[in-house]
Amino acid sequence: MSALFTPIKLGSVEFPNRIVVSPMCQYSADDGTANDWHLAHLGMLANSGAGLVIVEATHVERRGRITHGCMGLYSDDNESSLARVIAHCRRAGTAKLGIQIAHAGRKASAQRPWEGGGALSPDQDPWQTIAPSPIPFGPNWHVPRMATLDDIARVREAFVNSAKRSVRIGFDAIELHYAHGYLAHSFLSPVSNHRTDQYGGSLENRMRVGLEIAQAVRAAVPKSIALGARITGSDWRDEGLSIDDAVTYSKALKACGLDYIDVSSGGVTADTRNPTGPGYNVPIAERIKREAGIATRVVGLIVTPSQAEAVVADGKADMVALARGMLDDPRWGWHAAAALGAEVPRAQQYLRVGPKLWAPAAERVRA
Repeated sequence: MSALFTPIKLGSVEFPNRIVVSPMCQYSADDGTANDWHLAHLGMLANSGAGLVIVEATHVERRGRITHGCMGLYSDDNESSLARVIAHCRRAGTAKLGIQIAHAGRKASAQRPWEGGGALSPDQDPWQTIAPSPIPFGPNWHVPRMATLDDIARVREAFVNSAKRSVRIGFDAIELHYAHGYLAHSFLSPVSNHRTDQYGGSLENRMRVGLEIAQAVRAAVPKSIALGARITGSDWRDEGLSIDDAVTYSKALKACGLDYIDVSSGGVTADTRNPTGPGYNVPIAERIKREAGIATRVVGLIVTPSQAEAVVADGKADMVALARGMLDDPRWGWHAAAALGAEVPRAQQYLRVGPKLWAPAAERVRA
């Protein structure tokens, strides 16, 4: 039996397989609000064969968005529009549904990737950003304002409010975005956090923002919903976060009541470059799974079904997440099932699609 296609339980939620569609920013929202693009995009992925589809980074306050096109969940309009999208995905698709809630910190007030991806210029309606320390993300980026204790308390409450909205919408899983140089990660990393108060200095202090948010969100989210966090497993910089730090952080997040850790890496500065080998985060996820004793998901250049199967079958991670691979092949899960001798549920309208048709694609992705 394929390990990739065995069910897994996170908290009290059971997912039918170990394939996850990673949250992928679409930069297409209307002032934070989901629209028909998201309806089509997520509806497509809900029929990918994945056990779980996670909505893109959805920001907890308007000024916490990365770009003018990024999703938010801080208003009634945001909530009602996203609820419409998720209701469509449940009617049309087979996957369980999760959401990643986030605050961009010093990487906010940015251009969409196809506009250049840098900091917004003065004529592009920029806004003041916050960070643990007034250190810009990179050259030609705005200098963030050092977050005050009131800012930290406000953001923590904003995460709780977005989590409550997520519960009302009916998500199966909620994921805290603690990676990629965004606000929580920037507090954790010594590269971006030069504070001298209770939120800076030692690793214990630098973990504090993330742990306080996790505790507050867990108190607001019923156990019937899986709660996890995407963390940075390594800053890939000598002076940055190490894998040892990631293990320590994961243990502390588990103690806060989280059900899983999603392992990514990098992103702390504009010039940080991640490794480019297949599954480069897998060794980090393996250590966290073994030493922190928490379910792990891993993302990063996982492309083929055989590669994903080996990660799970060898006990290196409990789940795998795909992003660009799913955009390239929105039926990746179907084709993986054919390659690995498994089955996935399909919408009734697609039942005529079967193994004979999948065979060429299965051969292609097996390579």
